Amino acid sequence: MIAKRTIRYGSAASQEADLYVPDERHAPVVCLVHGGFWRMPHGREQLDAVARSLLTRTLRSVESGVPTPWRTRWRWPGTLSDVATGIDHLAALRVEHADLDLSRVIVAGYPARGKLALWASARHTGPTAPRVPTRIRVIACAGLAAALDLAALFAIGAGNGAVGELLGGSPLEQPGRYAAASPVELLPLGTPQLIVHGAADDALPVQIARDYVRVAAAAGDRVQFSELPRAGHMDFLDPNSDAHGAFCRWLDQVAG
Repeated sequence: MIAKRTIRYGSAASQEADLYVPDERHAPVVCLVHGGFWRMPHGREQLDAVARSLLTRTLRSVESGVPTPWRTRWRWPGTLSDVATGIDHLAALRVEHADLDLSRVIVAGYPARGKLALWASARHTGPTAPRVPTRIRVIACAGLAAALDLAALFAIGAGNGAVGELLGGSPLEQPGRYAAASPVELLPLGTPQLIVHGAADDALPVQIARDYVRVAAAAGDRVQFSELPRAGHMDFLDPNSDAHGAFCRWLDQVAG
């Protein structure tokens, strides 16, 4: 039986997350960060089917909260801090849910927020900013059709200018913010990574993922790349898709 409850991880009305807990005890924890180019109306319900699918594999899932409205409080640096706060709240949940295995916490993000999953895993290894005290150490991270190079995405106007809105300008205007937030700039992350991208993705070009994987490997990171020839941008929301299958196979490897 799957138990789902809504939890609060901060004082803002939007700082809510859904905690899915199966009957099995002491399973790894997967934090899912939903998509939407950091904008409403996309909410955490977007990944409900994915979360429920993971529970059938004896994994616990914590789905991220929805920063709303991001145009005020949740621009830079609030969006990054919000994800960090949500993940670190697992330490508080440990008191109430004694069977949470916090030695095996994995973060996965889709799609633009995939960059937040990778950023969260690098908080304890690289020069990230803003600096947030880390209570939970992430053992692996996955970018599902993720925004891996924010400067490149700004250049092509991805998400109707979402990157520039999030960081408050172009790479020339805000070089420090791009360096602190863009996964490609944080390499090496020092954490095992999965990058899954569809060759038919018409929102985020697969070439950016290819370039990121090449740079990550050259930097010494352990990164697994799965390029799906027929997958599009929305395939990751379907638990029956090849994209979800690739994600689950990787989880089996890293969660042990």
